[in-house]
Amino acid sequence: MAFPHEATDWAEDLRSALTPFVRIASAVAWDQPLVLLCRDQESVKQHFCDTRNITFLELPYNDTWTRDYGPVTVYEEGRRKFLDFTFNGWGGKFTANLDNAVTETLVKKGYLFGEYEKIDFVLEGGSIESDGQGTLLTTARCLLQPNRNPSYTQAQIETLLKEKLGVQRILWLEEGELLGDDTDAHIDTLARFVDTQTIAYVTCDDPNDPHYERLGRMREQIKSFRTQENRPYRLVPLPLPAPKYDKKGNRLPATYANYLVTNKAVLLPTYDDPKDKEMIALFQTLYPGREIIPINCLPLIRQGGSLHCSTMQIPAYYEG
Repeated sequence: MAFPHEATDWAEDLRSALTPFVRIASAVAWDQPLVLLCRDQESVKQHFCDTRNITFLELPYNDTWTRDYGPVTVYEEGRRKFLDFTFNGWGGKFTANLDNAVTETLVKKGYLFGEYEKIDFVLEGGSIESDGQGTLLTTARCLLQPNRNPSYTQAQIETLLKEKLGVQRILWLEEGELLGDDTDAHIDTLARFVDTQTIAYVTCDDPNDPHYERLGRMREQIKSFRTQENRPYRLVPLPLPAPKYDKKGNRLPATYANYLVTNKAVLLPTYDDPKDKEMIALFQTLYPGREIIPINCLPLIRQGGSLHCSTMQIPAYYEG
């Protein structure tokens, strides 16, 4: 994770951003180690009651969305390998030079231990979703945007991702996008693998909501997807919370799909919404072996992201 500070996009409302970041970091560190990037570690430490599982690293970065510029990790011959794709600020929308250098810096300084490959291809971690068994889920709206890799065709992108990520097949969502989303429809705001047989996806039941038709088309496409055994996926709808707006009246991209699975828990974004309790109960059935930890992420969506966006997992050094 990367802690917000005055030079990030949180500068105008830094105080409200600190609470969800502290809660997310504390929930992760409850059962596993956490690497927390910061500008001044002594001041950041003061926000935590317990820092035993947290490593504070002072590094320069533009913003806090580590999901999109952190290392994408694969296993090669049983050992982990960090893939450092190019991050260009979601298609040049925001300054990203410091973020783009974070993974390489962490490896060179010895904070990330494993094989390393820098890849001249724009890819954000939030734009891909893997079932861990050879299937990748992504959106055409994001990966085929000309502001990422304009010289690549869809077939060339498939070839590269299969080679670098070790996947056998790619499921492309052609529909679905949330208002207020700067990422051009990242998959982690729309649909997630619960396991190899189950996809949880965002849905809208209000015909008057502008998301209704586009998410309806997305649902129909997801219904057409098949598992590697050529069976329909078990589908779990995640209803949108009631519309949330910023001070200027712009719709915010609130979504329950942006949750994080840790070693022993599921961190679930909530939004001070009547559906929050319903979602907590649902996720207890989806992940019965893990504790469900709800975290109010209203401050996060004011900057366009949510819980999953603000984190990037680092798997164990050896596979298995």
